[in-house]
Amino acid sequence: MTQSEQGRGILIVDDHPLFRRGVQQLLAMSENWTLCGEAESGQQALDICERHMPDLILLDMRMPGMDGIETLTRLREAGVSAPIVMLTVSEEQDDVLAAIRAGASGYLLKDTAPEELLTAIDSLETSDDAFDPRLMGLLARALREPASGPEVLIARLTRRERDILRLIARSYANKEIGRRLDISEGTVKVHMRHLLRKMGMRTRTEAAVWAAREGWK
Repeated sequence: MTQSEQGRGILIVDDHPLFRRGVQQLLAMSENWTLCGEAESGQQALDICERHMPDLILLDMRMPGMDGIETLTRLREAGVSAPIVMLTVSEEQDDVLAAIRAGASGYLLKDTAPEELLTAIDSLETSDDAFDPRLMGLLARALREPASGPEVLIARLTRRERDILRLIARSYANKEIGRRLDISEGTVKVHMRHLLRKMGMRTRTEAAVWAAREGWK
């Protein structure tokens, strides 16, 4: 993420003007973040990202026309690499898992207390994702369900990539993985990109869910 004098730029994508205004007022309390744009639709978000790349995108799930999952998918397909965090009222398991598979960097609920929301956003400084703690039980249930999704050829992974896969299944951040494997954080990120590509997945969270479900802890 880039750092500016006014803080890192956040794009809020939500079809409700009052909610966007509330997020703007919340960000005014932060020294780390500033609102750099607003979009009331998925298409508008795509148009904004073509002109200016935000440091973080907060994306609603339920929007008329292009919904949050389609918007997320199209943003990733357009090459948007900034963290994209779903900020929604939906606690449905299917929505959470669909967001993870589409490339979401996090999933937060709109009824989160303002200070907790800022803390979760700030956590992206040292972590690769941000999930509401209330969703952990939901993800745990998903891990107990029969494996589904892409067919993964683990044999294609190198030994180092397998080591990293086991550690992300234990929820270790990149920095901690680097310390445990005696490699740099940058090298961890390179290995991560390679293993995600080989596994046909978009995010480390998706890989972590799969690995834990398959007993890779």
